[in-house]
Amino acid sequence: MADRPLTLMAVHAHPDDEATGTGGVLGRYAAEGVRTVLVTCTDGGCGDGPGGTKPGDPGHDPAAVAELRRAELEASCEILKISHLELLGYADSGMMGWPANDKPGSFWTTPVQDAAARLGELMLHYRPDVVVTYDENGFYGHPDHIQANRITMAALELTGLTPKVYWTTAPRSMMQKFGEVMREFGADWDEPGPSEAEELSEIGLPDEEITTWVDTTEFGSQKFDALAAHASQTENIFFLQMGKERFTELMGMETFVRVRDTTGAALPENDLFAGLR
Repeated sequence: MADRPLTLMAVHAHPDDEATGTGGVLGRYAAEGVRTVLVTCTDGGCGDGPGGTKPGDPGHDPAAVAELRRAELEASCEILKISHLELLGYADSGMMGWPANDKPGSFWTTPVQDAAARLGELMLHYRPDVVVTYDENGFYGHPDHIQANRITMAALELTGLTPKVYWTTAPRSMMQKFGEVMREFGADWDEPGPSEAEELSEIGLPDEEITTWVDTTEFGSQKFDALAAHASQTENIFFLQMGKERFTELMGMETFVRVRDTTGAALPENDLFAGLR
């Protein structure tokens, strides 16, 4: 370890996921001298086009959207001081059930072992001490997030590497507060009915099941600016309407479940690199 820097690798599905899910830890650990590596699996072509055009709408051009989103991703990486950006370049699969799921070249249709082999090469190159990705449900059931989890875990098996591995999550207490803040800012967030409440109950974890709480409030402004770099995506507008202070209040603590560890660091922990330094 002495001949190389500590390294954090975050495996994300789309441009802007790095900012919403892990912008705080990426900014924090870069500031501490950790080498930060972002792997973005898809081109984001199923995102919003100019004027908020959606996939299937007249004028939505996935190739043009992907080009725009790559530029936004590069700007976000510069803001977060990410050391290395690696693009796997798979086609965005869209939300679960969309026609894009089954298109040739989509990330969702790519054999796990094929994508895992490519990711494994990056892991062997960078030798991460910590790897972060989504849980097995992709946090909220997005096919590309699920696939990112699958290829990450498969790549670790292929390489035999033993970094600490974390899955991103959210405490249920925060999800409740999130709904309250959305209503405060006039977002379309009504009290959920029984079926919606059941779906929401599957997002995140009870607070006591979260293993790792990383305080990133000092980097809330940086995280906000990284998300703002993805200005083409209308789903980000709500977060940006909060302003930096409220955004940091809501999003300043990033939480994870530790799923692999060889350090024996005690839980709960407040540092992804606990036991490594």
